[in-house]
Amino acid sequence: MRNRSVALFLLLAAAMPLSLVAAPQHKHATREQIIALEQQWRLAELNINIPAMDKLLSDDYLGILGTGEVVTKAQQLDHMRSREILITSLDISDIKVKLIGQIAIVNSLAKLEGSINGHSMNGSFRYTRVYQRLPGGTWKITSFEATRIFSGRKFAEMPVPAGKGDQPGPK
Repeated sequence: MRNRSVALFLLLAAAMPLSLVAAPQHKHATREQIIALEQQWRLAELNINIPAMDKLLSDDYLGILGTGEVVTKAQQLDHMRSREILITSLDISDIKVKLIGQIAIVNSLAKLEGSINGHSMNGSFRYTRVYQRLPGGTWKITSFEATRIFSGRKFAEMPVPAGKGDQPGPK
């Protein structure tokens, strides 16, 4: 009995460091997979590749465009198909991927040129894209939000609407 206990302890002790090493390697591989999906989405937008976008977006996708408009998967694809949203240049940088279970949260900087309904949307945006790993192992984009960067201005420097003081809340 004692020999079995010692053998079991040694087996568990030997396996433990392997599991601790495997987790970061797995996370690194998953991050690389998500970054590759980001590149697929970028190319799909630039090439107006609706089938690729359809494949990447989850059926319950909700996005918040840089204009503040909330769109479903069908609406997003319709905007792209009709060229209401047209992206002619898109450079992505400062990519950060946070993994939480079956969720990957991507925060990045996008410098783009393009238009929405014929109006220029050229500029820099910070965005958050959320991926969910489905039971089969496929990653799908489930949420997106973009915020325009106003160059050179910090939140504290933003103008306060007339009639509002320094205190939050209704006046």
